[in-house]
Amino acid sequence: MRLLHRRVRAHRRLPARTRGERGVAAVETALCMVFIVVPLVLGIIEFGAMLTFRQALSQAASEGARATVGAPSGDVTSAATAAIKNVMDGQTYLSTNCSNGLNCDISSPYSCDGGVHTCVKVVVSADYKNLDGAITFPGMSFAVPSKLSFTSTVEVS
Repeated sequence: MRLLHRRVRAHRRLPARTRGERGVAAVETALCMVFIVVPLVLGIIEFGAMLTFRQALSQAASEGARATVGAPSGDVTSAATAAIKNVMDGQTYLSTNCSNGLNCDISSPYSCDGGVHTCVKVVVSADYKNLDGAITFPGMSFAVPSKLSFTSTVEVS
């Protein structure tokens, strides 16, 4: 019984903190901030910027296809290019167009739906990681795709 009593007393007694142990929590917090929280926040910022550009690229492909509907058959490419430029010029941090950073492929009107209708296909793509002005942080390349591409097809007649 005496042995059991000593064991219980030993567990109750906690060693007093030494002066060096008091700062350990502050150091651990600082390390967590540097290696976990900061990269997480930078990744969120980079991913959000890419999503904004992705949405504009999708809208540019749609607007480029819509612009071909009323355009004369010989002026389809310039109408679509102008519409894409209007959308992409609205970008606050990254302004690109078909001659500056974007790959725009606007097809000539072609027969679709078994020859019943005429369609135009607009493909807008960008090599996101190599665009000038794209928000990227070192070591965060896994958070965003390297290439973005959107296709929009419209029935002209």
